Amino acid sequence: MHNLAIALAKKGYQVTGSDDAIFEPSSSRLKAHNLLPKTMGWNEDNITPDLDAVILGMHARADNPELLKAQSLGLKIYSYPEYIYEQSKQKLRVVVGGSHGKTTITSMIMHVLHVLNRDFDYMVGAQLEGFDTMVRLTDEAPLIVIEGDEYLSSPIDHRPKFHLYKADIGVISGIAWDHINVFPTFENYVQQFQIFIATINQNGCLVYNEEDNIVNKVVSDFEDKVKKIAYHSPQNTIRNGRTYISSNGQDYPLKVFGKHNLQNIEAAHQVCRLLSISDEEFYKAISSFKGAARRLELLAENSFTAVYKDFAHSPSKLKATVEAVKKQFPERELTAVIELHTFSSLNENFLNEYSGSMDIADIPVVFIDKRTFELKKMPEYHESVVLKAFGNKKLKFFNDPEILDGFLSSINYKGKNLLLMSSGNFGGLNLKEIAEKIVHKN
Repeated sequence: MHNLAIALAKKGYQVTGSDDAIFEPSSSRLKAHNLLPKTMGWNEDNITPDLDAVILGMHARADNPELLKAQSLGLKIYSYPEYIYEQSKQKLRVVVGGSHGKTTITSMIMHVLHVLNRDFDYMVGAQLEGFDTMVRLTDEAPLIVIEGDEYLSSPIDHRPKFHLYKADIGVISGIAWDHINVFPTFENYVQQFQIFIATINQNGCLVYNEEDNIVNKVVSDFEDKVKKIAYHSPQNTIRNGRTYISSNGQDYPLKVFGKHNLQNIEAAHQVCRLLSISDEEFYKAISSFKGAARRLELLAENSFTAVYKDFAHSPSKLKATVEAVKKQFPERELTAVIELHTFSSLNENFLNEYSGSMDIADIPVVFIDKRTFELKKMPEYHESVVLKAFGNKKLKFFNDPEILDGFLSSINYKGKNLLLMSSGNFGGLNLKEIAEKIVHKN
């Protein structure tokens, strides 16, 4: 929301906003653009009849006093995705959907367009090197690249966000059940991607991962109103811990790795082809892509140890990320730590989806901050429930960040890697500091 506010202010709009709390880096960015509210909290006096529009984020509740005031005045109320569409309905819209990889694919397309000096707008869910904000909206750009999230649009609009963008070029990277608090069955979750395909404009294109069986089934069942373009992992090699991708007899070195990232690259490649970018232009540009923030982000390394941080939290993301690091460095042992933090991952009925997801790790670790259940108002369960669900006899479990820190610090990492995965913050642990200590100690 703060990125959208900044984008609209840059466009010349008069923007105001409110929230009950604003954290870094949002507060500093808003302050730099004179958009930071003078006081925190909700005040119905902020809502006046002269407002052209109110944009409602997911953090506000349906009984929010400012929302109720806007409704009573009959003001135009947009959800976030509705307003992104409103600002881009005259543009060519690329919408990247999928249970995993959508942030990275969106970032890859943006990176290539940026390197090639193409003019485009965008909305992406992570900070990307070379871009000041995560949203850009202009009148001039003929194209917008949108990360298409399947979560709900707003507290009063329960349609998934990616249903509202009306893509000209749609992407589906993979389908694996997630957000069970909203989509209680696997079938209900899959249906959202079927609806997404149906929202693609007539004569539009669907780029999809043919290596994902569920995606293949959804796409094959759909009528051919859109052009379907399948993609799969490109030809590649790993030499001395670096991945090279091959095209037309040329090897291009990459700064990212893992089968899931190779698939992501190929998705971005197929989209860029549709945007009249040649294979050579694409691969030269993608060679300098370092990844989006918190996606296999290298925290620290020396000649025999590397420490990575990743946003992975769902079973499919967890498995893909662990396999990527292990296969990139097959000679190194891997300690992999997952923090269960989201509503889905903490739901006892969903835990079995994690079965086998960490089997390739040499030391698999699950962490749940003991305060999380209370904060999320969810019933707590014993560690034996976690151990049984993951089905891994090597698994270690911790629920105290200090004890986890002590365990990680006790390992001799010479010839070993550490992978830290979460959409949370590991109970406030300073991961960068932990990583620096590891590589300087060994």
